[in-house]
Amino acid sequence: MSVSSAKSASTVALVAAFLTIYIVWGSTYLAMRVGVETMPPLSMAAVRFLVAGVIMFAFVKLRGSPRATARQWRDNALIAAFLLLGGNGLVIWAEQYIPSGITALLIGFSPMCMVLIEWAFPGGRRPGPYTIAGLVIGFAGIIVLVAPWEHFNDDGALPLKGVVAIIGSTVFWATGSILSRHVRNPAPAFSASAMQMLCGGAMLAVAAFVRGEPASIDIGSFSTRSWIALFYLIVIGSLVAFSTYTWLITHSTPARVSTYAYVNPIVAVFLGWLILDEPVTLRTLAAAAIIILSVMIIIVRKNKRAA
Repeated sequence: MSVSSAKSASTVALVAAFLTIYIVWGSTYLAMRVGVETMPPLSMAAVRFLVAGVIMFAFVKLRGSPRATARQWRDNALIAAFLLLGGNGLVIWAEQYIPSGITALLIGFSPMCMVLIEWAFPGGRRPGPYTIAGLVIGFAGIIVLVAPWEHFNDDGALPLKGVVAIIGSTVFWATGSILSRHVRNPAPAFSASAMQMLCGGAMLAVAAFVRGEPASIDIGSFSTRSWIALFYLIVIGSLVAFSTYTWLITHSTPARVSTYAYVNPIVAVFLGWLILDEPVTLRTLAAAAIIILSVMIIIVRKNKRAA
């Protein structure tokens, strides 16, 4: 679907979709971190998306959705390679080495990547001054919130392989998101979500085999909380949030959709306070105010060339 032909959606539907990716994805970093405590990362991601994909595929078939064409399968396989293999796969692998808070900070590169990649596409929208200001302010808020200077290793540096993997994941995720907006004759949103999860899950399984993960799997060593985390990622993270994202990216602009990368850390901090009694400091409140301001600038500000 081209940018100019994106379907219109009601305000209520858009608000509900944004709230879903804001709230749900803020908790998935924690779930992935808990899961990889005892589960191999790529194998866990493969199971997550294959199971969710089968469920979603059965759902769309029961609803009588038309059979997908070979071109639609090809397009969604390509998108899945960027979103799920390159995007999600690199993140869950990196969370073995990088704290979830630092992961959230690095994911803050995603909105910038998305806006710039969208601009680079033929007919892409050039980011206006308000969009650029919102992106910069939001990233500054992420830095204040996570305070990376407090999380360095004793040798003064974060594990380079984890940092590179997460930054790379933002480029893959942004590219896949933009590609999904430029697909010709796209499949319905839920069908596209099912195909992407099935294809992405299969690619992650191949990657897991290449890394030799299956040979070292000991199911008996998987902790109960890792199983709960996997179940949560399948049902809430994939069936609900990923399907919502697939729909939303074709009904709003990349800059607005990518604001989830600024709001998710706030949600993560709140959940930590609510569930784990983690303290909320003045710095946390200040960062929240900065991030919310950036979201307001990008989403609420409307002009003819909003990006």
